[in-house]
Amino acid sequence: MTAVSFDRTESIVHFSGDGAGQSEMQMKDILIGVVVFAIIFGGALLGLFLGKILPNQHVGAESRDAIRTIMAMLATLSAVVLGLLTGSSISSLAEKESELRSAGVQFIMLDRTMAEYGPETAKTRALLKQLLAERIGQIWPEEGGPVSLTALSSGAGINLVQRDLFALSPQTEQQRWLRDNALQMTNTIAESRWTTIEQIGSRFPWAFFMVVVAWLAVIFASFGLFAPRNASVVAALLVAALALAGPIFMMLEMDQPYGGMVKIPSTSLRVALEQLGGS
Repeated sequence: MTAVSFDRTESIVHFSGDGAGQSEMQMKDILIGVVVFAIIFGGALLGLFLGKILPNQHVGAESRDAIRTIMAMLATLSAVVLGLLTGSSISSLAEKESELRSAGVQFIMLDRTMAEYGPETAKTRALLKQLLAERIGQIWPEEGGPVSLTALSSGAGINLVQRDLFALSPQTEQQRWLRDNALQMTNTIAESRWTTIEQIGSRFPWAFFMVVVAWLAVIFASFGLFAPRNASVVAALLVAALALAGPIFMMLEMDQPYGGMVKIPSTSLRVALEQLGGS
């Protein structure tokens, strides 16, 4: 499991945004989901097998009550940890989306501030729009691949706008105030860019993940230990294992929402791009 997670992180960092990179990342998530399903369902099958070969005193009423009490406690712990993992993934997704929305607002405010400064910022405003278009293309490549760390961190970025702003010669107190505010906004946009770069790469708590999967396998083994051995029970255990593997797959997808099935929409930055350059 650890090797799979390491490779998944590497593919996010090193692929340059092509379709193959996205496919490989999704395949690794699917592979992890399949492995999780196999472990959980395998635990159930092991329980069915043990229930058949163990002596009666090991599967009697008293043993059954004791094991069910222990498994109830383990199931509660598993539910709590799964809830924490899911909540962490959702919070991470919301945080990354909020960061991009905030960046879009800053781009619009910077453009409006420069427009208020005067016509001498026209070229700088055009440059700002070009930089935003490039950033959108880096985070959401047209080919559909994941975000590229190399592409996103290369180039001067908003520093080019800062240089133009420093080159301005304010003539009034209002222009000085507008230029100072514009420079503060460029710092915020630069911070947002590097925050996005820092968010690339898996931060999924793999140790917790593997412990929970082991717990689920043990719980399903206890289900199989006392369950009747027929096709209906096996089918029910199969569906339950699939139902648990599915959310785990979605958690892995939400861990890196810049490419994959779960992907942050580009709407906020594209709306900002349409607003730039207006009067």
